[in-house]
Amino acid sequence: MSYFIDRRANAKHKSAVNRQRFLDRYRKHIKRSVEEAVNRRSITDMERGEKVSIPARDISEPVFQHGSGGKRTVVTPGNREFTEGDRLRRPGGGGGGGAGEGSASNQGEGVDEFAFTLSREEFLDFVFDGLELPHLERKALVDLDEVRPVRAGISRQGVPARMNIVRSMREAHARRIAMRAPIRRALREANEALEAEERKDPVLRNPARISELKEEIARLEKRMEAVPFIDTYDLRYNNLTNQPQPSSKAVMFCVMDVSGSMTQSHKDIAKRFFLLLYLFLERNYEKVELVFVRHHTAAKEVDEEEFFYSRETGGTIVSSALTLVDEIIADRYPPGQWNLYVAQASDGDNWDDDSATCRDLLVERLMSRLQYFTYVEITPHAHQALWEEYQNVAAEFPARFAMRQIVEAGDIYPVFRELFKRRVASP
Repeated sequence: MSYFIDRRANAKHKSAVNRQRFLDRYRKHIKRSVEEAVNRRSITDMERGEKVSIPARDISEPVFQHGSGGKRTVVTPGNREFTEGDRLRRPGGGGGGGAGEGSASNQGEGVDEFAFTLSREEFLDFVFDGLELPHLERKALVDLDEVRPVRAGISRQGVPARMNIVRSMREAHARRIAMRAPIRRALREANEALEAEERKDPVLRNPARISELKEEIARLEKRMEAVPFIDTYDLRYNNLTNQPQPSSKAVMFCVMDVSGSMTQSHKDIAKRFFLLLYLFLERNYEKVELVFVRHHTAAKEVDEEEFFYSRETGGTIVSSALTLVDEIIADRYPPGQWNLYVAQASDGDNWDDDSATCRDLLVERLMSRLQYFTYVEITPHAHQALWEEYQNVAAEFPARFAMRQIVEAGDIYPVFRELFKRRVASP
C-alpha cells in the first residue's frame, strides 16, 4: 500500500486540504451565494472575496450513539386534561416571544447560520466555474516564445540535480567488469599455478616460485581492490532540450456602441459585461490578447481606460466597428495563428440601411475566420433591424454565433454564463 503525504505549507492555523474538502462538499450553497453576490454588487468589486452563509441544518452530520439495549419496562402516566389528538398552544404567546436574539421562521426552524469568508481566488473560481472560450484550437508555431524542457537522451555532462542514478550505476558496473576481467583472469591463473606447485612432492617444490606466485597474487588482489566503485567517468545526466510547445493563442475583440442612443444606464450595463469578460479572460488565459473597439458613426481602437470610462455621443453605424475589426485581423492577427473572438454590446439602434451591411460583413468576411461571435443587446424594448439581421447570421452559423438580450444589471451574469459555458465536444 502506498501513502501520499501532502507537505505543502499552509497558512497559520489553516489547513488547505480540509478547506478544499469543505468547499467541495458545500459547492451548491456556495455557488448560489456567489451568484447572488455577482448580481448584488458592482462588477468592479469582483476581485475581492465574499462572505458566505450556510444554514446550520445543512451542515449537520450523522453521529453514532449507544442504544439503551436490553429489556426495559416503562410506565407512562396518563393525565386528566388532554387526550390523543389535542392541539396545544405554544408557550409564551403566538409570536414566539422568547428572549433569544434569533428570529423564528414560519416552518418552525431557526435561522442559525454558519458564516465564513471566501478568499479572492476561491471566489473567482466559483464565479468562472465551467466557463471557457468555445472552439479554442491549437494554431501554427509561428514566432512562438513558449518552450518546455523535454528529455532528450543521456549526456556525460550536466548538473548534479539531473544525474541519472540508474544509468550511472549501470555504467560503473560495466566499467568494473571491464577493468577487473583481465586482473581476475590473471589472478585465477596465478592461484591455479600456486595450487599446482604446492601439490608437488616436497622434494620437487620450488620455494622461489611459490614465493613469486604469492607476491603476484597479493599484487593482483591489491589491483582488484584499487578499482573504484564509481568514477566521474561513469556519471550520466538526463539531457534536456527546450522544445516549442503548441499554444492556444487567442484574441478577444470587445466592441461597444457609445452613440447617443445608448443611455448612461445602457453604457453602465455594457461596461459591467465587458469588465466581467475582461476579468474572466485575464484570470484563465495567459495567451489571450484584448482589442477594444468603440463606435458611434465611426469606429476607433482604444485602450482599456478609454474604452470603459470615456464618453461620446453621435449616431450609430455598426458596420464601421465590424470593418475595423476586419482590418485589425488582416494586419495583426492571421487566422492561421490566432483564435479570433468578438463580443459586441449595443442597444440595437443602427442607421437605416446599415444592418444589412453588418450581416454581409459577418457572413462574407468575418464568420469564416472567427471561432465565436457573441452579441448582447441591452434594451427592454422591441428588437430592431440589427437584431433581425443578426438572427439570419445565427441561423447560418448556429455553433459560432450567439446572441442574447439584457434588460437589467441582474441579467448580466446569467447571460455571460450562457454565452461562455463549457461545450461538450461533438463526436
